[in-house]
Amino acid sequence: FRNDITIRGGGPSENVYYLDGIEIPQINHFATQGSAGGPAGILNVAFIEDVNLSSSSFGSGYDNALSSVIAVTQKEGNKERLQGNVRVSATEVALTFDGPISEKTTFIASARRSYLDLLFTAIDLPIRPNFWDFQFKTTTQFDNRTSLTILGVGAIDLFEFGVPRERTPEKEFVLRAAPAVEQWNYTIGAAYKKSLDKGQLFIALSRNMFDNQLLRNEKDNVGNVIGVGFRLNSQEIENKGRVEYRHFDKDLSVRAGLQAQYSKYNNATLNRLSPTLVLDFASDLDFFRYGAYVDANTTTLNNRLLISGGLRFDGNTFMTTGNEFWRTLSPRIAASYIVDSAWSINATVGHYFKLPQYTILGFRDASGALVNQNTQYLGTTHFVAGVEFVPEPSIRMTLEGFYKAYSDYPVSLIDSVSLANRGTDFGVLGNEPVASVGRGRAYGAELFFQKKLTERFFTTLSYTLLFSEFTGLRSDEYIPSAWDFRHLVSGIVGYKFDNGWELGGKFRYAGGSPFTAIDTAASRRLYLLTGQVQLDNSRLNQERLRAFRQVDFRVDKKWSFESWSLDLFLDVQNAFAFALDAPQQYTFARTEDNSDWVSTDGQPVRPDGSNATPVFLDNTSTLVTPTIGIIIEF
Repeated sequence: FRNDITIRGGGPSENVYYLDGIEIPQINHFATQGSAGGPAGILNVAFIEDVNLSSSSFGSGYDNALSSVIAVTQKEGNKERLQGNVRVSATEVALTFDGPISEKTTFIASARRSYLDLLFTAIDLPIRPNFWDFQFKTTTQFDNRTSLTILGVGAIDLFEFGVPRERTPEKEFVLRAAPAVEQWNYTIGAAYKKSLDKGQLFIALSRNMFDNQLLRNEKDNVGNVIGVGFRLNSQEIENKGRVEYRHFDKDLSVRAGLQAQYSKYNNATLNRLSPTLVLDFASDLDFFRYGAYVDANTTTLNNRLLISGGLRFDGNTFMTTGNEFWRTLSPRIAASYIVDSAWSINATVGHYFKLPQYTILGFRDASGALVNQNTQYLGTTHFVAGVEFVPEPSIRMTLEGFYKAYSDYPVSLIDSVSLANRGTDFGVLGNEPVASVGRGRAYGAELFFQKKLTERFFTTLSYTLLFSEFTGLRSDEYIPSAWDFRHLVSGIVGYKFDNGWELGGKFRYAGGSPFTAIDTAASRRLYLLTGQVQLDNSRLNQERLRAFRQVDFRVDKKWSFESWSLDLFLDVQNAFAFALDAPQQYTFARTEDNSDWVSTDGQPVRPDGSNATPVFLDNTSTLVTPTIGIIIEF
């Protein structure tokens, strides 16, 4: 159960997120370090006023984006009075407030706590996840031209284990394979805006920190801890500054900016991959990152042709070629031609770069050498063209074709697999030696329809035809990536009835994602050491899961009173109990009383598993998750 955001064949680590102009590296609880995925979002959706998703032609002010830029604008607090709401459901409780602090300053703030651990205990699952998150924003309007926004987002995540009432092979696998997790993260920042006669000055300062502690113990045949199989203690710290000036003229708008960042990374890792391969190192590094950018847009042909273009470069003081900023010159250009009042034609071309993850940069070998210091920035070139149809303000349709070519993608030197295929599980991505030799391509077409809320009804529908392929150490052998879904369909619909009733629904479909078959010999040999399945990378992503389908719906009933309101809701996830497919799990057979492993010769199972009895576990779920909740606004 994850909340990975994948855009047009790219992985979750290829997206960047901004909140009121401040970059937010972590948007999910229980995040995969080196990626951005996780099972639950951190941001309070009630604070969101607008979301701008750009899947190409990124503004030059955004760095490190390969697949998308997601810019979120939050609402401001009520200027007249203090108000708030309390939300209680079967999985969490949340408290939200907003209102004035002074004549010129307003605030919004929220706190949320889950109690998934209680739910999972009740249904006898061995995992005990639990999280907190916090969010605030203040806005000070000094005058009609000057404002200051201060915001913060933070989360605390705990993922522990409990002894289930009924032990099964599936639960035994989870207890041995998954690491315990202790994470916390925060971002705090300030954004200053000053309107000038023909322009605007924007200054942003921020700091973010991510602390990640993972632990998976080795266990004997009865489940007693006998050692450490995997341990990671890591921190990522960033201090950022950005200065930007926009100049507005009659037919021309120009923007230029400078960025600077001080980054610090700590990592202590012990990972027993096999009896002869153990990663055991400690790393501590800090360095500076910097960038500059300029872009402009103008109109011509009686305002029917809009042309925009930009250029940026980035550098850093850590990588071997980090200060050779000409390597990261990143041009982009876009054009939009208005055919008539409803139709327009759009096209973009751009080249973008991303710094490798800190987990890659900070990896050290047994001698303590930073073996990935000579890696390169990841690069991608986008080609996009399409048409847009807007027959009326509330209806919008688009059809786009896209092609993305990747270069210098990191490839593992341990198993020769591109890191483009990683990041789908919990743990850490990139904590290994790599080579910047991978290539990739993602291409397809996307159809989108949106009807905004008018009177009672709104809907959005989208279909994407997608192919995503990456190479390993052999740069001429393209293999379907973990994100090669081929077909993606999503739909959201909502209707407001009389007397406070509301109904909403969501449908999602994804073609079967590729996966790699189990290496049965290696899994048998290493299972007691690692507790995990070993994959046959000679058959990388040659198998496919069944297609994913899910229908969710929600019903709300609202009552409004003089100074407060009440909302009761029923939310059902996977309402039609569609089977959610996943690759098989691997373990050894247990005795009926679950006291020991079953052996083929009546003797204790050997460390190499040669006399164990392998069991392949079905990993299909038909879980339906109903939630009843209450929201009180005052």
